[in-house]
Amino acid sequence: MHCNHYSKKVMTEQEVTSILKNKGICPTRPRVAILKYVYEHFTHPTVDEVYTQLAPEISTLSKTTVYNTLRMYAEMGLCSMLTINERQLVFDGNYKPHAHFMCKTCGRVYDVPNADEIMQNFSIPGHQADEMHLYYKGTCQSCLLKQERI
Repeated sequence: MHCNHYSKKVMTEQEVTSILKNKGICPTRPRVAILKYVYEHFTHPTVDEVYTQLAPEISTLSKTTVYNTLRMYAEMGLCSMLTINERQLVFDGNYKPHAHFMCKTCGRVYDVPNADEIMQNFSIPGHQADEMHLYYKGTCQSCLLKQERI
């Protein structure tokens, strides 16, 4: 499985501000920076990772602010909050249904390519399904290659 876990899409602050305003969220500097980071980095960052990257440029930023903001974004459908790993919470700017793979060796979380067919129809007759989570866990290609070299 080849995973492009460092893909980026560049968004302007104006685009992010517009997204927040459309959801009725006041676009403060920290809120814009947090959403922009999650949308631009498909690495499934933790609160600590987002905080570490943004704190040098936003001196008033706290981990609590990052956590509360990301949780609000997840509740409003602006990102996904994943509990694929019981030890840490990660966030995903790709909020459309898709599968994830977590490497038990390095801990990285990847989007699974070509899992769309599995995720297309997650309806259950007589029920309203709002979410579906499909997680694979194992050893990623990169870690497998490292193990072969040892």
